[in-house]
Amino acid sequence: MDSPLLVSSILAHAVKNHPRRGVVSRDGAEIVRFSYAAFGARVARLANALRRLGIEPGDRVASFGWNSHRHLELYYAVPSMGAVLHTVNIRLFPEQIAGTIAHAADRIVFVDGSLVGAVRAAIGADPALGECRFVIMGPADLTLPNAVDYESLIADESPEFAWPRLDENTAAIMCFTSATTADPKAILFSHRSTFLHALATAAADVFALAERDVVLPIVPMFHVNAWGLPFVCPLVGASLVMPGARLDPAGIIELVEAEGVTFSAGVPTVWFALRDALNARGAGLPSLERVVIGGSAVPPALFDDLEALGTKVIHAWGMTEMSPIGTVSTLTAELAAATPDVRRRERLKQGPFSVIVDWKILDDDGNAVAADGHARGELWVRGPAVAASYYNNDAASAAAFVDGWFRTGDIVTVDDFGFMEIVDRSKDLVKSGGEWISSVEVENALMGHPAVREACVFGVTHARWIERPIAAVVMRDGTAASEDELRVWLGERVAKWWIPDRVVFLDAIPRTGVGKFLKRALRERYAELLTSGGDVVAQNPSE
Repeated sequence: MDSPLLVSSILAHAVKNHPRRGVVSRDGAEIVRFSYAAFGARVARLANALRRLGIEPGDRVASFGWNSHRHLELYYAVPSMGAVLHTVNIRLFPEQIAGTIAHAADRIVFVDGSLVGAVRAAIGADPALGECRFVIMGPADLTLPNAVDYESLIADESPEFAWPRLDENTAAIMCFTSATTADPKAILFSHRSTFLHALATAAADVFALAERDVVLPIVPMFHVNAWGLPFVCPLVGASLVMPGARLDPAGIIELVEAEGVTFSAGVPTVWFALRDALNARGAGLPSLERVVIGGSAVPPALFDDLEALGTKVIHAWGMTEMSPIGTVSTLTAELAAATPDVRRRERLKQGPFSVIVDWKILDDDGNAVAADGHARGELWVRGPAVAASYYNNDAASAAAFVDGWFRTGDIVTVDDFGFMEIVDRSKDLVKSGGEWISSVEVENALMGHPAVREACVFGVTHARWIERPIAAVVMRDGTAASEDELRVWLGERVAKWWIPDRVVFLDAIPRTGVGKFLKRALRERYAELLTSGGDVVAQNPSE
């Protein structure tokens, strides 16, 4: 039958077939609960309120909030009525927040009460933003112009809404890239791509989610739709646990234990902190069967530590432009019979490709690279959940989208098992004396040191070798190691000429709004470190 793939269909399925499963949400100091049936009624009330406020098909509505039930209601009400939800990154600079809202031409901005100050700063950067209508979610702070309270807004609305039969190619969600190397760029996801991505991500060899699961998305909802989990979970009937603004290890542990969370997802930063907290108390989380880690490569030490605590680590890779999941590192039948060392090696890679992702690897001359686990090149992808262009950005689109393919900028290998491994981002590779150094491999080696919590490797200008690596490290609490000690440690694990010329010690490594290392900021901060007479003599392969 010619039946469109729509966000409203996911909601209707959850309400009709999984009415007693649902949503648990931390709302300030309180925990609130809604079955999917009750959640569906709230979504309908919100859609009726938006219609009363004049929102029409194609209009953009912004969300500026934590992972909460109200934010989830926006995920369904806005697209299902034919409008577009723009999930704003709450950790951008005020100028970037104002800029993305202006670029999207948002008509209404939904703001968590605890984040009103950030929006006020954005209005200071661009007073035109103050002309938007604001709806305050959670504790009401109505000091923004044209502000109303969320609960008051929906209170008198009907719990029913006749969801329109939309063209499945209608835009549903707008997300901006995480701005690791340039200003954020907007991507539009259609109802079709969102539905297909949810189906593919739920599969047994991807996230393997089922009705019995209880899922805690720690990855922010503004970070590519929390990797699709707000759509995957209602689709399969799994319950969702929304953590709100409290993302400290104690808060996460409390929710996992109280709600029996079986599955969670987040960037490595989250799991570093949780691992340390669990180790400190000497116990893991028995209900937490598996966690998906993405956003950046999983350090082997973190992988081993979480597995030792009884939680299975699933390594995933994707991009905003891909909706986002591209690969998930789950073992194949062939690898099930392999040795433990081989299985661990493969699971530390990014894994096999999703069924909705076609791929190829090209070298600098545009020639295909063999999938032999050694040859490397830039990964190009295409598929029904891969974007075709950036929204209203012709220059960036022309550079990234070529002949129906998206150039990811990731330098990768694919091995005989079909497992993809990211060697580095093309912009993060260090080219020393004409030879490439993988910052990812050096970072992983450093984080294997028992005193190192985090490590970030980046290139800076060098008078002789053009570019040399520098390492920024954050130490674990109560530990210490000298620069020389860490360089000796690396000398036993990577090529001598890969050893960073300097190791700098930081309290925290700068990050983007979604938790990725902001190497651009480190390159700027230490741009002259090796050209001002402070460099260490380095051995290069050309000698």
